[in-house]
Amino acid sequence: MKLYIYFSFTYWAGTTLSVTDPDVGEKRKVYVFVATLPCSQLFYVEGSYSMNLPSWIRLHQHTFEYMGGTPQILVPDNLKTGVTKHTAKELILNKTYTEMADYYHTVIMPARVRSPKDKASVEGSVSIVTTWIIQALRHVKCFSLEELNDEIWKKLEELNHRSFQNRPGSRWSAFLEEEKFALSPLPDAPYKLSEWRKAKVRPDYHITINSMFYSVPYELIGKEVEVKASSSVIEVYFHHMRVASHQTLYGKFGQFSTLKEHMPNHHRLYVEQTPEEAMKWAVEIGPSTLQVITFILDYYEIEKQALNSIFTLKKLERTYSIYEIELACKKVLEATSRPTIKSIQTMIKSIHKEDEQKASKVNSKTTDEKYGFTRGAAHYGGITNEPTKLQQNENVKIIRDGRILRDIICESCVQ
Repeated sequence: MKLYIYFSFTYWAGTTLSVTDPDVGEKRKVYVFVATLPCSQLFYVEGSYSMNLPSWIRLHQHTFEYMGGTPQILVPDNLKTGVTKHTAKELILNKTYTEMADYYHTVIMPARVRSPKDKASVEGSVSIVTTWIIQALRHVKCFSLEELNDEIWKKLEELNHRSFQNRPGSRWSAFLEEEKFALSPLPDAPYKLSEWRKAKVRPDYHITINSMFYSVPYELIGKEVEVKASSSVIEVYFHHMRVASHQTLYGKFGQFSTLKEHMPNHHRLYVEQTPEEAMKWAVEIGPSTLQVITFILDYYEIEKQALNSIFTLKKLERTYSIYEIELACKKVLEATSRPTIKSIQTMIKSIHKEDEQKASKVNSKTTDEKYGFTRGAAHYGGITNEPTKLQQNENVKIIRDGRILRDIICESCVQ
């Protein structure tokens, strides 16, 4: 036997209820959720401030609890809350809604678009609920949603236990006799709401959910992932495979949940560093480096500050050799008994520059030796700074005391 449960909101009937704020007297709109079974016409009705997905799921759960089981098939209207897309060729359901249905062992079959016969029963049910509950409470002033729902449920019990006009019994008795036995039993624990959404992985390999940050493997930076968010767990999926799971963060916005296995190696080294690891690293570099690390650990009162400085020093390994780090520490210690990371950085840059200059000179000398003796331009009749024979044969006027003494003719010319 297949049972159908129909869901609707009061906008089908065009009416809503309201709650009055006790402080300012303003009225807040309340939407009315209606569910019904086809044979007994048993109703479940509840007011809600919102028609969003969490409210939609919660009201389904309350319906199942009221009826004491779940039907085999759910037939909702094509609200975007539950149905993402519904055409003649394609049906896409909200992922959270589908997950809830699977949990309660039921199937979702939305009413066909522009098919009034699929919704005839629920349209009639909404009309009955509007008359016997909504209109009956339109002049009742309630100051909270809980108070309003109490009034709704009183009217609901009257309606469900009211005798039929054309047959014996009531909706409740008909439900017990004709439908209850066919409902699937409820699970031991109610479904925990989890909302699916998409997120893009930030450059710091975290995603943002409700202003909180959760890490994913750093290889996914820039990728789009699917996120299943519940009140207790945040699960991240990439290509339908779970890649991360975190406990849901609460409290002050901007908190981070970061797993070490998601970090790049250099980030992991930063997080995992300890004073013991720092000392071990310094021993491998040399005695001067060890002396600097020991001073830093003793100097800072807060261990984290010391480790931050040491991590900055350790990062020099990416650019400079171990020899240069040790030599820089040694030279700084020769100049001061209170070494700083800044002074070591300045020193190592100077050492590195000197080494490059020396290497450049050695390379230049090696190049000259490689090619041997080189003849000058004079050997080939080229221009030089030495005087030519023609220049030597010219008259050279020697001026002394402002008078020309004599012309001196080169010996070669006289001869």
